[in-house]
Amino acid sequence: MNPKKSPNTRHSGKPPAPAPAEPLIAGQSIELLKELHILTREGKLNQDSRRKLKQVRHLYQFIEPLLVHLQEAQGDFTLVDLGAGKSYLGFILYDLFLHPRHCGQIFGIETRAELVTRSRELAGRLGFSRMYFEHLSAEASIHAPTLPARVDIVTALHACDTATDDAIRFALHKRARFVVLAPCCQAEVAAVLRQNKSAALARTPLAELWRHPIHTREFGSLLTNVLRCLQLEAHAYRVTTTELVGWEHSLKNELIIAEYTGQTRGNAAQRLATILHQLGLEALSSRFLDSPVPPAPAENNA
Repeated sequence: MNPKKSPNTRHSGKPPAPAPAEPLIAGQSIELLKELHILTREGKLNQDSRRKLKQVRHLYQFIEPLLVHLQEAQGDFTLVDLGAGKSYLGFILYDLFLHPRHCGQIFGIETRAELVTRSRELAGRLGFSRMYFEHLSAEASIHAPTLPARVDIVTALHACDTATDDAIRFALHKRARFVVLAPCCQAEVAAVLRQNKSAALARTPLAELWRHPIHTREFGSLLTNVLRCLQLEAHAYRVTTTELVGWEHSLKNELIIAEYTGQTRGNAAQRLATILHQLGLEALSSRFLDSPVPPAPAENNA
């Protein structure tokens, strides 16, 4: 007498379908993800593409409500993605939101000509007719005649070092309603802290916060984003900061979302100037302030 086979050992004649390695957003185009090399030809994910997909999916969940708000308020909108790279974000936003709703346009701004060409070709193959790509820096794009005089949303995903600050200036110039930033590789403030470390240690015990090299880097990164938030608040934006994804996926993890309200935080500019002055960062005042901060006067120990 043959023993009964366990249900787990029964065979239907066909191999079982593999479970998806990472859940996708409903309606997401598998073909697009393959074109972006997020999925392999077999529809699978490797470790790096899984991380990228998770970041973009989380970012989409933050941006979608902003797009819904704009569509309901004005029917159409323009989004500019600065430092677009391979335009993962722009393509996924178009695929999930702009394409099915037949509204909006996206401009991808990138300094690497080969990526601009590749993105244009992909948009053409997919029929994404309201996607445009410009071979420009964020700074040059401020006055580029090929871009609208005003835009509704500015995004910059992992724009390295001062490129995030260029994105903020672009957003302010274009009077963007929303600004979504995921800063990356913030070295400029840390470099100035390092340069002035000896003078700061002689002036204040607070300089112990960045005395050690690793603390200089980490404190400089934190301080950079604090200054950016104050800059946006000084220009009448309401600012929210949060995590983009879990720390196990990326250490460059802060997400800054700003909405223009028309109500300037009264003391934001003053506090920004005070921080720059007290930490010896006056050399960076033109990056964060409309009016440069004068250097601190030399102390008279006589």
